[in-house]
Amino acid sequence: MDQISFHHNSVLSDVHLLLPNAQHLMTRLNQVGQPVFISKFKILSDGERQDSNDPEKCKGKDEDEGVVGNMEPVVDEDGDLDITRRLQKNPMVDIGRDLVCPIILKQTNPALEQEEENTNGEVKYFKDTIRIEHTMATPLEDVGKQIWRGAFLLADFIFSKPFMFKGATVLELGAGTGLTSIIMATIAKTVYCTDVGEDLLSMCKRNVILNSHLMEPSGGEVKVRQLDWLQHDLCTDADMEFSWTEEEVVEVYNNTSFIIASDVCYDDDLTDGLFRTLYRLCNNFLHNCTILISIEKRMNFTLRHLNVSCKAYDHFSHCLAQLQDRVDGKCSFRVEQLPSDFPQFLSYERIEQLELWKVSCDQAQSEF
Repeated sequence: MDQISFHHNSVLSDVHLLLPNAQHLMTRLNQVGQPVFISKFKILSDGERQDSNDPEKCKGKDEDEGVVGNMEPVVDEDGDLDITRRLQKNPMVDIGRDLVCPIILKQTNPALEQEEENTNGEVKYFKDTIRIEHTMATPLEDVGKQIWRGAFLLADFIFSKPFMFKGATVLELGAGTGLTSIIMATIAKTVYCTDVGEDLLSMCKRNVILNSHLMEPSGGEVKVRQLDWLQHDLCTDADMEFSWTEEEVVEVYNNTSFIIASDVCYDDDLTDGLFRTLYRLCNNFLHNCTILISIEKRMNFTLRHLNVSCKAYDHFSHCLAQLQDRVDGKCSFRVEQLPSDFPQFLSYERIEQLELWKVSCDQAQSEF
């Protein structure tokens, strides 16, 4: 357990790799023997919040990196860019944060756990902190057990538009660890948090319980349910865990105002399944619905084309165009990319490859 083990098919989210000052503490092994970790994500206060549309909040960062105003770059006598290196701080001097020493597999330290307990041994809950169980460095088929930047982008949008989602019934597809559903439930009335796989859904349910204190003020509720994109109907078998009740099925079809999904389009077959599910659900709804999909464009160099490409994103774009062009159902679809200039409520790297797409589903007007 002291050594990091990666295989040729291991996938590691940048969220876990680059999370500043994070302590990834292993809490247990899941049902398939994978180490489960818990990470904390702080909801930024007004003073800490980053607004990508506010140049004044970016000024300090530029000056700290040695770029002041519109000064011309300095070149040497050969015309090469002359970079002034920043002076190295003495590592022995306290700079206000821990040195980065990432440890992937490590058993939880009881001394660190005690920091979250009060004198009565009860866990303290912080209103500005989200605690999420997850795995790291998984095979591709288990990437839903990790946390991805697309979830943070969608969460930022939810936080920035509270009146849009207040009191709504929301369905999340491919929810993974449930982070976005939990954040949505701090505003919305009911969130159906769906995915497939008993182990993943059990982890998601644990995360909902871990963060129930965040949803209490609004009275929001998260219901973890199974929804397989390759199946035509919602599972209502009472003998299966995470199945739907008949009443819940009726509520989803009658009351869902929003469908959300974050970073779920990385495999062409899954992307096809997602869009078939969206089309089927919307044609069973009784009223209009808004779909929000976040995605990260992951560029790869291929020997076949000797060029940088993003096949998964290209297929996603193709499916969006097909959905907008469909005319054989009882509803129509309008697609638009939303600007990513809303404030940043969570601490992560909002790179330009992150995109948020909105699909408006309009029910056809009856002729009678």
